[in-house]
Amino acid sequence: MTRVPALFVGHGSPMNTLEHNGFTEAWSAFGKHLPRPRAILAISAHWYFGATAVTAMARPRTIHDFYGFPQELFEFDYPAQGNPDLAGEIVEAVKPEWIGLDRDQWGLDHGTWSVLAHIYPEADVPVLQLSINALRPLDYHIALVRRLATLRGRGVMVLASGNVVHNLRRLRWDQPTLAYDWAERFDDAVAKQLSLDPGDILRVTEHPDFALAVPTPDHFIPLLYIAGLAAAEGATVEPLVRGYSMGSISMTCYGIGVDVELRKNPACAARLPPGVPPEQSNI
Repeated sequence: MTRVPALFVGHGSPMNTLEHNGFTEAWSAFGKHLPRPRAILAISAHWYFGATAVTAMARPRTIHDFYGFPQELFEFDYPAQGNPDLAGEIVEAVKPEWIGLDRDQWGLDHGTWSVLAHIYPEADVPVLQLSINALRPLDYHIALVRRLATLRGRGVMVLASGNVVHNLRRLRWDQPTLAYDWAERFDDAVAKQLSLDPGDILRVTEHPDFALAVPTPDHFIPLLYIAGLAAAEGATVEPLVRGYSMGSISMTCYGIGVDVELRKNPACAARLPPGVPPEQSNI
C-alpha cells in the first residue's frame, strides 16, 4: 500500500470550519492533491485528559466543544465513520505502552472536524482520534508516535491538529492577521528546529519566548507527533503554510511526504491572507 502523508495543521478558530480564507483553501488543496488514505488517525489539542485512549466506535459523534459561536457552527455535523478494527491494531502496536479503547465517550472534536471539513468535505474517510495524555511528560508523546510509525505504510494518515503558538489571553480579535514579534520568533525557532533535527524538537522549550507562545501544552503537543514520526523515519518535515491569526496564534502547517505530491500540479496554490508574504507558503 502507498505510504500516505502525515500532517500537522494549525487549526485556529472553530469558525474556520465555515470560512473560506487562505488557510482553509490550503487545507482543501491537501485533500485534492495528496494520496487518499484508507483511514485517518487524528491527534487533536482538544482531547486532552488524564489517559491515553483511541476512539473505537463505528460512528463517532461530532463534538461541539466550544461556546459563544454562531448556531450554524453548533449545527455542523461531520459524519465520518470510525474503524474499530484499526483501533485494536493501534492498541497492539504500542505495547507494552497502554492505550484504552473508547467505545462510547468521545468522538470527533472541532480540532479534528474543523480541518477535515475542508480536507475531506464529504466525510468519506474513516477517522479515529487519539487522546493527548495530560499526565505524561512531553517526551512520552514523541516515544509513543515512534511506535505508530508503521501506520503510514498501511495507508493511515496521521493528522495532528493544534497550533505552534496558542495564547488565548493575548488575542487581538480586531486584527485577524496580526503577529506579535514574540509569536513570530518562536514560530521561526520551531521551523528551524524541525528542519535541522525533528527528533530534538524539545529543545524549543528552552527558547525565551516559549512561555508566552505555549502557556498551556495542549495545542503544542500535537506538533510532537509529527516531529516524532519524522525522527523515526528519518524523514523531512516540510513547512506548507506560514501565517498568523489575531496576534498570538500561529497557523503554520507542516507535512511529511507531501511536497512532491503538492508540486506535481502547478495550480495547487493557496491564497494567503493579506500581510502574509507569498514566499512563506509552499503550496
